Amino acid sequence: MSARICMWSGPRNLSTAMMRSFGSRPDCSVWDEPFFAPFLSVSGKAHPGRAETLAAHETDPQKVAGACAAPRPSGYFFQKHMPHHMLSGFPMAWARGAKHFFLIRHPARVIASYAQGRAEFDLSDLGFAAQRSLHAQLTDMTGTPPPIVDCDDILRGPEQALKTLCAALDIPFDASMLSWRSGPRDTDGAWAPYWYASAQRSEGFGPAPPHYPPVRPEHDALYTAALADYNVFYRLRLQSA
Repeated sequence: MSARICMWSGPRNLSTAMMRSFGSRPDCSVWDEPFFAPFLSVSGKAHPGRAETLAAHETDPQKVAGACAAPRPSGYFFQKHMPHHMLSGFPMAWARGAKHFFLIRHPARVIASYAQGRAEFDLSDLGFAAQRSLHAQLTDMTGTPPPIVDCDDILRGPEQALKTLCAALDIPFDASMLSWRSGPRDTDGAWAPYWYASAQRSEGFGPAPPHYPPVRPEHDALYTAALADYNVFYRLRLQSA
């Protein structure tokens, strides 16, 4: 069987670990944030690794969309996407016929992790509102709400959470998704040296953290806004039996 599987995640959401998980399947190839370079090129955003990303990756959103839609002769094609990369005018027709799911994480964890990589950022950089908007768009496009999985649920029980997700995507679960070799990958984006240290050290999903990290006062407004969007998704998330 062949299918395109598109994961839509905000930043610092275990998204690279999920890419490792799907990439460890013998029947699956992966693509890391195809629209990040077009997003940087059009938005002008200053990000760690911006120059390297623009030099190493395709910046034309039309060409990227064509590659995202390209069929694979066999096997699964996992694409790690971020909704806030899909700027106005970027094509979305390529998403028809793909299997989609959304990965969410509590904003206290997202903000604490994101702040370690960028000193200054705004609500749009965290992607929560963009996730809700795109979820509605894909629901209209495909006729079915894409399933939603929460990072903490995955960490608390990776095998059952992945089995539940695979069932929702109508693909078979493979136990190889539970572990992988440590180290970098050729499929990692050019921004990996700035963001992927933990993922590159990992050999599987780590333990679930026991507590939410504190939110710094300067991030209170961001946290409040992001939490409202997160809570809507959290109520709709997949829950393992």
